[in-house]
Amino acid sequence: MRALFFLRHYNDIDHVTPVVYQWIGSGHQCDVVLIGSTQFRRDFRVKYLSQLQGVRLAHMNELFSWTDYCKWRLQMLILTRNVRRIKLIGRLAEKLADRFDEKKRNPLWQHTAKLLLDRCFGNAGKGVVAFDWIERNSVICVEWVEVVIAMAKERGLGTVSLPHGDSPHASQLIRRGERRAEPDATFSAATIFDKVVVPNELCAIRFRPFMTDSQLAVLGSPRYCEAWLKVLAGLMPPSPLTGSDDKLKIVMFLRKANFTTFWEEVGEVVHMLAEFPAVELIIKPHTRSGWKQSLTKDSSIKKLANVSVAGDGAHSVHLMNWADVIIDLATSVVFEAIRAKKPVLAADYLIAARSAVAYYMPETELKCRDDVYEKIDYFLANGFDSFYVEEHRQRFLKEMLDYPDANVLPRYVSLLEQLSS
Repeated sequence: MRALFFLRHYNDIDHVTPVVYQWIGSGHQCDVVLIGSTQFRRDFRVKYLSQLQGVRLAHMNELFSWTDYCKWRLQMLILTRNVRRIKLIGRLAEKLADRFDEKKRNPLWQHTAKLLLDRCFGNAGKGVVAFDWIERNSVICVEWVEVVIAMAKERGLGTVSLPHGDSPHASQLIRRGERRAEPDATFSAATIFDKVVVPNELCAIRFRPFMTDSQLAVLGSPRYCEAWLKVLAGLMPPSPLTGSDDKLKIVMFLRKANFTTFWEEVGEVVHMLAEFPAVELIIKPHTRSGWKQSLTKDSSIKKLANVSVAGDGAHSVHLMNWADVIIDLATSVVFEAIRAKKPVLAADYLIAARSAVAYYMPETELKCRDDVYEKIDYFLANGFDSFYVEEHRQRFLKEMLDYPDANVLPRYVSLLEQLSS
């Protein structure tokens, strides 16, 4: 059986790579098409996929003529919400989109969709096309995805939306400007697919208002299932990080800039941690928008001898392996640390959200500055073994990562096979 997987950025690579791995391991073939930056060609997981027998990997600019690719990219840009947020460029994009309307854009969408589907499937009426979660504010405009999906369905191909996250939030109003607890229409775009796959119920509730139960499949986390983590451990490039054994090594993971964060207090916590002589702290900005976060530009933090800001070259897994303790502002990247029983402190009082980590494991939650101090002081004096209430941790693993059981990746392949036939 054949499949066509589209990858946009790191989140897609994190969560879809395990599915591609299992698909190939089950004796099938696929095309993997990168539709984001060409820099992702250098990602170690993308390189791994390109070496698997049965995988054909390419970037969009390698598949289209130079003219088609430039036109396709321009049409994408004028419809992308991130571009429209930039004042002058955004107004120009809106004017271009009005002048070059959907009817005029459609021939290029049709042309590029046909090229991709012909290349992967030929005249075969069997197979499956897989995107990640497509939202109304996606960096790849929904209009083009709708054309690809409609054409795939006309050919008898299955269509599926795969996860690109594991929902680190147990609450809904988490971003700047979010003030109404109601269904979020950004997730309504997913109804174009035959199936939408989510890893857990916290993710499922985003989509349920817009689709039937039969359209939604809760299959567990491909990124954080044990089977894939064992494979991933053998693929990781050497870590660039070093540290002293006599120090308590802490990593703080930050969220994207559009999530409400109380930056003044985050700065206070960083300075507090720096005042522990036996602590070494690395701050990890979000991969895609860390440059927008005020904390990483704070000159007083840059002067702290035992505090550093991780660069793009420091992979999150490297940081977790290096750390003794992790302070988290509601990121799913820490889920691997929880599986490994490494202490994660859920700093919910620094953000607008209620984190899934604190929801499932109350022992992890930091509710005030005193909690931060007392937890770190305790770790320094007593070590950090037996941090979790094991019953809580097991419930987290069961409901968030291994639902309904730990046999995650074969479930994904079974669903793709059903959609392919």
